[in-house]
Amino acid sequence: MFERTELAQGPRVISARLQDSRSVAVAAYVLAGSRSEAPGQVGVAHFLEHLTFKGTAAFPSTRALSEAIEGVGGSFNAATDRESTVYWARVPRREAARAIDVLGELICRPSLSEGEIDRERSVIVEEIRGYLDDPGEYCQILFQQAMFGTGPLGREICGEESDIRALEPAQIREFWETRYRPANAVVALAGDIGHDDAVGLVDRAFGRGNGIAADPTPAAPVLPAGDRIRAGRRDTTQAQLCVGVPALRRDHPDAWTLALLNGALGDGMSSRLYLSLVDRDALAYDVSSGLVEYRDAGSLEISAGVDPERLPAALDAILVELARLRDEPLPAGELAKTKAYLAGGLELRMDESRHLASWVGGQEALHDRVLTLDEALDAVDAVTADDVHRLASELIRDDALRLAVVAPARHLRGLERRLRLP
Repeated sequence: MFERTELAQGPRVISARLQDSRSVAVAAYVLAGSRSEAPGQVGVAHFLEHLTFKGTAAFPSTRALSEAIEGVGGSFNAATDRESTVYWARVPRREAARAIDVLGELICRPSLSEGEIDRERSVIVEEIRGYLDDPGEYCQILFQQAMFGTGPLGREICGEESDIRALEPAQIREFWETRYRPANAVVALAGDIGHDDAVGLVDRAFGRGNGIAADPTPAAPVLPAGDRIRAGRRDTTQAQLCVGVPALRRDHPDAWTLALLNGALGDGMSSRLYLSLVDRDALAYDVSSGLVEYRDAGSLEISAGVDPERLPAALDAILVELARLRDEPLPAGELAKTKAYLAGGLELRMDESRHLASWVGGQEALHDRVLTLDEALDAVDAVTADDVHRLASELIRDDALRLAVVAPARHLRGLERRLRLP
């Protein structure tokens, strides 16, 4: 399914060939995110991601960069997470070299001019204000604080407005020089391109040198690390809530069991949460569960938007579904359905170049090993109902529950006493 080469003092290159695919996708992971920020650097990882798109040695402006990819019908973007920053591009197969060259420029040769730093500061401040004005985003911010505390895993990736205004150009350049090294990157390609050709293109575009950056980040705190309930007062017509428990670190032996647990609970329209809160009781327009996974910590989270008057009923219904998972093994038919849902989703994503590049690149960058699709399918198939029940019994506990709510003030009273499993 894939081939891998580690260039001396350069990126790790991993490629997956899709015969006859008309597109090539490239995902370049820099092993630096908001968790890599030292005290006084809060927000610098995300700030730097923005700045790389303002110009590089070969492409001196945003326009020049965008035209290089969009001018051939391609697309590209980037995202900062807590443990990595990923740059990606998808182009017609004949333009693979162009996509790799642009990503190499963004990561290895950004201009980082002082004028662009000053201009982009205002853009990021507006981005932060937008998150705080969005009730759903704000609820997520509050939940991360409740679950992970005030440290690097709990604070907002963008930082706060005061953090961005305080960042000096020298701090931003230092973070780039320290973390954005060729050897601190993983470049993944998917499409109809040979591995040797991919390695040659990456070697030319990214270069080599400086070695792998040391990781100064502290260990995750004992979870849950924040307040049991975090509430945000907003005069909205819909309340947002997020409730969850600590879960597993990435690459935990029970990771696939957790994926099945989450799939049954709240992934998709046939999940328990959707069928009970939306289809049966009409308590929400949408409800879902998801997993957050870091190298040494993780969480299981449930999010919903509901009528503020029905917030207590929605919270009670979610807690009932969590208690059912804790108390009762999944019936055989539901387990089989959830396995088919997860396995089929994996198979369908492997047909699309961007998803395949993210699959092999994300595993190479962040996981202990890279699984083939067949290995992943075998792992899903091996999970039993007893495995799911055991894990649910371990994770779903009253003392582990954390809740974040954004709603009008009068609807926030009394939630503490309701945050109990039946």
